[in-house]
Amino acid sequence: MSGRDDALSYLDENRERLVALARNIWEHPELGFAEEYASDLIARVLREAGFRVQKPVVGIPTAFVAEWGSGSPVIGILGEYDALPGLSQKVLAKKEPVEEGGPGHACGHHLLGVAGLGAALAVKATLESSAVSGTIRYYGCPAEETLIGKVFMARDGLFDDLDAALTWHPMYANTLWASSSTAVNSFKLSFHGRSAHAAGAPEAGRSALDAVILTDVGVNYLREHMPSDVRIHCVVTRGGEAPNIVPAYAQSWYYVRAPKRRQLERMYERVLNVARGAALMTETTLEVELVAACHDLLPNGTIGRVMLQHMKELGPPPFDDEDRAFAQEFQATLPAGMLEDTLRAYGRTREEIGDPLCIAVLDDVGTLAKGTVQPVSTDVGDVSHITPTAQVTTCCMPLGVPVHTWQTTAATGSEIGFKGMMLAARVLALSVLELLTSPGTLSAAREELDRDTDGRPYESPLPEGLQLQSATPR
Repeated sequence: MSGRDDALSYLDENRERLVALARNIWEHPELGFAEEYASDLIARVLREAGFRVQKPVVGIPTAFVAEWGSGSPVIGILGEYDALPGLSQKVLAKKEPVEEGGPGHACGHHLLGVAGLGAALAVKATLESSAVSGTIRYYGCPAEETLIGKVFMARDGLFDDLDAALTWHPMYANTLWASSSTAVNSFKLSFHGRSAHAAGAPEAGRSALDAVILTDVGVNYLREHMPSDVRIHCVVTRGGEAPNIVPAYAQSWYYVRAPKRRQLERMYERVLNVARGAALMTETTLEVELVAACHDLLPNGTIGRVMLQHMKELGPPPFDDEDRAFAQEFQATLPAGMLEDTLRAYGRTREEIGDPLCIAVLDDVGTLAKGTVQPVSTDVGDVSHITPTAQVTTCCMPLGVPVHTWQTTAATGSEIGFKGMMLAARVLALSVLELLTSPGTLSAAREELDRDTDGRPYESPLPEGLQLQSATPR
């Protein structure tokens, strides 16, 4: 493979610069569709390196596409940089927010975006002095946590000409993300009734809150008659103003998830039928607002094997005694039994996987293994229905620490996270370089995708006219 040593040397020489960029984004956490600081920073670095940057794209101010090179093949790297609400935290192993109630990078997307940036820069620097042709493209993808940034980009065809898409995610294990994930619909049910004095003239009122409650009761009965791997979650966002006023307006917010999009659409319609019945019972009117939707994930094994092989050759992150001591401090903050539960989920012993930090590169790990379905969702799924897509995970947090916690915010802002990030950048760079010179691999990957989709073209789950929504955690 051409340029392996050049790409690794570039990343080694620019390590401190890349770590500084990731730390800078960590210090300026922003919610989905508001990532102005992070997206501007990454786009500027790419532009200064000679990439052709189009920003914004698809009407989203924080979405962009940066491209270098020409001709085929076209290999894409997916970058993310959004944070989560309420998870601000200092780089400490005790809960202490930087800003009380503020956002924080509790999913490590500051690492995710910068590792992809580093890989794109390393590939470009390598190809400049070689005869290899092709196009490298970095996608600045906002609002992954809302499960919709890439879905907007997919709906507008931004991934249509890709030969492959590569990405990664900060986690605990150094391995291939070979599992699928669920398709999801996020939607709000708004009921409109008629207010009245709840004691003086209750018969004059039509309670929107009753409709919300009846919907929830009906959905709970529906759970008995749905597949065991379907998930439905709900919160009440508006329930009324005071007990003595019949609520004229009430709203609930649902997520429905299922392993496959077609299965999800059937369950979604059944939930809506429950809501329609509740509206009929309460003589209220129902308004349905689809907030977000995405496809299930189709991990491409052909591309995944390329990425995993490079990770095996590179080995795990070079954690030292200081990193391990810090990781043990985080583990001391976890609930009893959390470490054991995590090991059971991974299907590995402490000796096999490493404790407190992952010391191996593993072929498969429990919930990430091929043939399993993660109950969570990601908008990477929509990209995977368009072009062969694969991703790895690297160790960026201690064993037992789950994402979307203050512990993750702290760990991914430390050297533990940065070392995992640099491994991911190396894997991405070497994988892109190999794919640029491996037409047979790309052809096999496309054939695999065609089999997985039964040759059906991608269909966006978003209705025409759906507008951007506010950031929410997945």
